[in-house]
Amino acid sequence: MLALGLLGTGIAGLAAFSKAAAETDGGLPVAPVVALGVLLLGALLARWSLAPSRRRVRAPGPAAYAEPPAELPDVGGGALDHGAVDADGFEHTVAALCARDGCISVEVVGGAGDLGADVLATTADGRRVVLQCKHYAEDNRVGSQDLQRFGGTCFAVHDADVAVIVTTSSFTAPAAEYADACGIVRVDGEGLAAWTELGAPPPWEPAVGAPAPGTPSS
Repeated sequence: MLALGLLGTGIAGLAAFSKAAAETDGGLPVAPVVALGVLLLGALLARWSLAPSRRRVRAPGPAAYAEPPAELPDVGGGALDHGAVDADGFEHTVAALCARDGCISVEVVGGAGDLGADVLATTADGRRVVLQCKHYAEDNRVGSQDLQRFGGTCFAVHDADVAVIVTTSSFTAPAAEYADACGIVRVDGEGLAAWTELGAPPPWEPAVGAPAPGTPSS
């Protein structure tokens, strides 16, 4: 409506100018001036009417950038059978444990270039849990180098609220010391069995009388 009003006003002004020029016989080239005026009015109105639509295209709402939550793993059947899988499958069994115990988003991200993170999970209260999974034989213990590599990325790169390393075997003494000093939660073979069988809380929850997970030892 505003555009039509402006157009009407412009046309009326040009008509008045043409009439005045004809009456005064001033020798002005009326027709070219009127045509130029109409063209200028049309160009201004077109630019005015198109500008809002361009702004709407360039400023989508925040919802346009929202990422859907990761799909939760299946926890049925043999999803928790850690002994029946290989190293890659072990990551999925650990992810299934996270989903079973209430995480609202769980994603397996292990592989080339994972920078130490095999499973990413978000707890119901919004904490980010970063897990590394070591599917080792009982006589192959997780050493301090494994912990140091994970410790160098779990907080600084993956922004973990709780960092967890899970293994089917056990940890060397230097590895255990490093993990405790850095606030990395250790889950060995016995702890994994207890977690799986609901005999222990998930690693992002403290056991009775224990400090909160992710708290470095003094």
